[in-house]
Amino acid sequence: MGNKSVGIRAVAWSAPTQVRGNDHWREHHPELVASAEQHSLAKVWARREAETPNLFDALMEPYLADPFRGAVERRILGPDESGLTMEVDAAKRALAAAKFSPSEVDLVLVSSFLPDQFGPGNAAYLVRELGLRCPGVNVESACSSALVSMDMAIAMIQAGRCRNALIVVSCSYSRMAPETDTLAWFLGDGAGALLIGEVPEGEGWLATHTIHTAQTCGTFRLDLEQDPLGRMFARMKASKDTAKINNEVGEPYLRECCFGALAKAGLRITDVDFLVANTPTAWYAEFAAQAIGLDPSKTISTYERFANTGTALIPMGLHAAAAQGKIRPGDRVLLYAVGSVSTAIASVFRWGEVALGTTQGLS
Repeated sequence: MGNKSVGIRAVAWSAPTQVRGNDHWREHHPELVASAEQHSLAKVWARREAETPNLFDALMEPYLADPFRGAVERRILGPDESGLTMEVDAAKRALAAAKFSPSEVDLVLVSSFLPDQFGPGNAAYLVRELGLRCPGVNVESACSSALVSMDMAIAMIQAGRCRNALIVVSCSYSRMAPETDTLAWFLGDGAGALLIGEVPEGEGWLATHTIHTAQTCGTFRLDLEQDPLGRMFARMKASKDTAKINNEVGEPYLRECCFGALAKAGLRITDVDFLVANTPTAWYAEFAAQAIGLDPSKTISTYERFANTGTALIPMGLHAAAAQGKIRPGDRVLLYAVGSVSTAIASVFRWGEVALGTTQGLS
């Protein structure tokens, strides 16, 4: 059973309908834009006090003159939208693309960052909304949740515990960063879905390498605060050491995971046709490619249009790369995601005939 070829059968994403561009802040919060360098985003992505710039420093440098640090647009949840509504939409798009009925799904792994209610995540709510009969399990590994869930699903399928698994992830950052906080400038909302199952021999998953990111503990945190109406909400905060720590661990984490996965697959970086990394900054895709010795033309970023969508970055990036013809059947695709206060993970796949969900009229 362990020799089954397992891979991605379908990929889809969903995002709120409300688009918020940088002009929103220029119009409604001009004083915030004028004093941007004294606020949180500028402190998260700032120059280090180091004698020799590293690769991350060098690629970030051109963006430091921009108060928005390269973000152009982001999607923001509206009054009638939630993490769950995005999850349901992404899941339906993935199932429709694969021509799967809800009754055919054996397992659902869900990562909702954050859930729409205090306590358990959205898994049971998603199962109910989709009319599924299978278990729905909450998985949490911050921004690496999609790949961690994929690794779990592949193991379950290869072990014969299920035939397929639907992975659904969502990120509701706008609920954690008010528009009066400059952190909101690099954060967006979105969801993604990946249907994992058996694929033809020679396609699918080849290897994975995962490490912890305990060095990032304390970089980002969530504090409970009260809004003007007296309602409690979780607000994202960054520590004074966030910029330095995330900068300095970025390349070691990336290289250990990517080269670890490639070694397990018996491959070298020259064998990789394309890289999809989570892209929490405007320069991260180029950084990731250069750090492992890959031509930057062999990667993709959705950051300009959607900003940092956290857990949803991997499915959104995969879908964009496939829809634009940047990855094709037979290509060896390297996936990498890093989550603060969680894990970093890389997986290698041989891309197959992957069904792509419709995209709300967007490419």
